[in-house]
Amino acid sequence: MNIYVCGNPLVKEDSLPLRILPVLQKKFPLINFIEFEPTEDLPVEENLVIIDTIINVKDVMLIDNIDKFVETKALSLHDFDLGLNLKLAKKLGQIKSVKIIGVPPGLGEVEALRKISESLRVASS
Repeated sequence: MNIYVCGNPLVKEDSLPLRILPVLQKKFPLINFIEFEPTEDLPVEENLVIIDTIINVKDVMLIDNIDKFVETKALSLHDFDLGLNLKLAKKLGQIKSVKIIGVPPGLGEVEALRKISESLRVASS
């Protein structure tokens, strides 16, 4: 199973998933964690699982309905982010389902690891 991990190591608010990535790899050796830049080409897989920072959430959350996650329309290329990219890929039939494990930027690493681990068990079932 592949799980794609997004984040920017240079921006503290966006780096938590990448900071805990080595621990996740040790804790879940059967999962292939892949660093992924959301503005690059989206992986072509029927069922995607992504770990990413989500601003303005207070706790780790599992999002499995991309239509509820992305409610705004892109007005320019500046608005084209991971959510809109996922929605487009789904509409084109490139992906069947998406599960996003959303991580708030202010969460501590130990708590984030615990909560992401719980979400991974749900997302992989």
